[in-house]
Amino acid sequence: MDFQIRRATADDASQVALLTRAAYAKWVPVIGREPLPMKADYEAAVRDHRVDLLHVDGVLAGLIEMIPEPQWLLIENLAVAPAFQGRGCARILLAQAEQTAKVLQLTGLRLFTNKQFASNVALYLHHGFAVDREEPFMGGYTVYMSKPFAPGKAPLVAPA
Repeated sequence: MDFQIRRATADDASQVALLTRAAYAKWVPVIGREPLPMKADYEAAVRDHRVDLLHVDGVLAGLIEMIPEPQWLLIENLAVAPAFQGRGCARILLAQAEQTAKVLQLTGLRLFTNKQFASNVALYLHHGFAVDREEPFMGGYTVYMSKPFAPGKAPLVAPA
């Protein structure tokens, strides 16, 4: 699998929105509504946040939207196109977030997801995240997760 990661530009906002809608569509019947990432303003997200795009063999396969906070890097959105799910794209994007956070000298990664997205919760647990808490939200539960870094670990590569 030949992959490249690059930072999204304003010209990519519509592609980011389309990929996100496709990636989250499978969850609509599970929770009975569109997940919030399907409704986000991606022109603003690309402008105001760091959105990195994953291309596999020249095709947009996934993205990760990140927001630096004072101590943590918040993963606001991780989306993988349905045709690329199960092929390691999420692992690559999570590694990109980790490297970004380390370059920014942050404490670790944070994210939140819907408890009913069981495969997503399992993916994050598999990649070293821990559940910090759960809170009721829109008839379900939001799972807050974090992955602190070990002190003194230097980044392997700088983010693009």
